[in-house]
Amino acid sequence: MKAMIMAAGAGTRLRPLTYAIPKPMVPVANRPVIEYTLDNLRRHGFTEVVVNLHSHATMIADCLGDGSRWAMRLHYSHEETLLGTAGGVKKAERWLRDGPFLVTSGDGLSDVDLSKVLAFHREKRAFATMVLKPVESRFEYGVTVLDATGRIKRFVEKPHWSEVFSNTVNTGIYVFESDIFKFIPAGAPYDFGRQVWPELLKRKKRLYGYITPAYWCDVGDLNEYRRAQRDALDRKVKIALPGREIAPGIWLDEGTRIGPDRQLVPPCLIGRKCRIGRGAYVGAYTTIGDRCAVGHKAVLKNSILWGHVQVDSKVHLENCIIGFGANVTENISMYEGAVINIAE
Repeated sequence: MKAMIMAAGAGTRLRPLTYAIPKPMVPVANRPVIEYTLDNLRRHGFTEVVVNLHSHATMIADCLGDGSRWAMRLHYSHEETLLGTAGGVKKAERWLRDGPFLVTSGDGLSDVDLSKVLAFHREKRAFATMVLKPVESRFEYGVTVLDATGRIKRFVEKPHWSEVFSNTVNTGIYVFESDIFKFIPAGAPYDFGRQVWPELLKRKKRLYGYITPAYWCDVGDLNEYRRAQRDALDRKVKIALPGREIAPGIWLDEGTRIGPDRQLVPPCLIGRKCRIGRGAYVGAYTTIGDRCAVGHKAVLKNSILWGHVQVDSKVHLENCIIGFGANVTENISMYEGAVINIAE
């Protein structure tokens, strides 16, 4: 099996975080979220993967390289202008057209059992399979209704209130037979949710929905981004956290120095080569990226620090997201804020 990771989107709902980095590179538990997607693909035996690129393309390609870290081969499909979800897949047809293939998002966090998804697709002799997840909030995603066999009867992409009829939402994880390319025009923007799936339903193709009990979070806005961080630290999603667990719920990566009289409250995660000052307080659900420095008596509560952040003495941060290379000066208190200061 081959797979395609959709990584070309602009990530507008995550701004201002995504002004300077692409959405798939946003760190969750100190790793770019797209790396967890590749981990899961490797876990289920995928060895050849296409990644489409647009916004900050070189940043993603430089991070992932040729795929050897995952014992797989990566191909990159650059889009000068965004082609939509289906249009992007069509552009990568030359790598995918020789058999069934999987499509997944590069900015979602999940541990979906892809082997079970593929087995379901084969068992149903499906033309296309959509992975679905029951959720409480359902208005930002496409919703789907299945019959008793799991066959898709109805689908609406991002419905209005009056159109809500199901709590099973589209995760953006699909399996397609190679004939799918006949339904996507070349060289033009085209969308799976709004155009391809409705057309396939109209033509009565064998479309099935696989309902997963696994973890899935669309890291699409600031609230969902915070939720993904908390769920990672709560071990609700099967991912490998960097570093070692020095006490229950406290992860510390290599080369980090911690001063006396500090307080670390689980769950929290501190990256590589950090310095935590004397008397500092690192509260629950705080993640500190690589090469950060936290001054003495600084207080961090439920906050996310990306890499190379300098937090001076007696700074108080609560519910904040601090971008790469930011310097938070002495004696400042911040609540419910996001500071972005990317080091070029």
